[in-house]
Amino acid sequence: MIDLLQITENVTNVANTTTATTGETMSLFKLVTMGGWIMVPLGVLLLLTVYFFMERYFAIRNASRIDANFMNIIRDNIISGNVSAARSFAKNPNNPVGRIIDKGIQRIGKPIDSIHESMDNVGQLEMYKLEKNMIFLAVISKAAPIFGFVGTLVGLMKVLSQISSANEVAIGSVSGGIYTKLITSISGLMIGLIAYFCYSYLNAQIDKTANKMEAAASDFLDVLQEPTR
Repeated sequence: MIDLLQITENVTNVANTTTATTGETMSLFKLVTMGGWIMVPLGVLLLLTVYFFMERYFAIRNASRIDANFMNIIRDNIISGNVSAARSFAKNPNNPVGRIIDKGIQRIGKPIDSIHESMDNVGQLEMYKLEKNMIFLAVISKAAPIFGFVGTLVGLMKVLSQISSANEVAIGSVSGGIYTKLITSISGLMIGLIAYFCYSYLNAQIDKTANKMEAAASDFLDVLQEPTR
């Protein structure tokens, strides 16, 4: 009959043993391989996190770029009656703000409410483009810890299987399963945190870009009402 107290003591001692006792230095690759097959989907999730973050980062950065004098030039052209030049300038930056202003210029002559609604519709489409692929980062931030937990269960089953087959408790017989538990759990949590921080950072950048879009639309509507003041 296996002594449960002995099992607990031996499992606890595993956390205090170091690789120095075996005379070996564990490499990162060896630690990863000790995590078992669950490290494959975790590795895929990490690669996807890096890919989607970089893809969205550059897309959002390019979308948020706008000349400091953009609205001043638009205002001068509209007030002077040079609408075609204003529209040509609005198209030039090829970013959300430019496309929203271009839509407003196309609607010049219509009621302000109609112009505002048209620009708002374009703004919603631009927000949809900015948020593209963000859902994947949100999913990864939740899925990675779950995969890590699955690895914990796999490691626990491995420990129990080794104890059952050996009919005794020894550091060597349970260390593999415990390594699997620890490595997969830590990896899952770390990847989940990385994805969450990437998602939060990109969301903050999208909010800044949205504020620029709203400010530009508001300034444009003010320009249209200036001659009637």
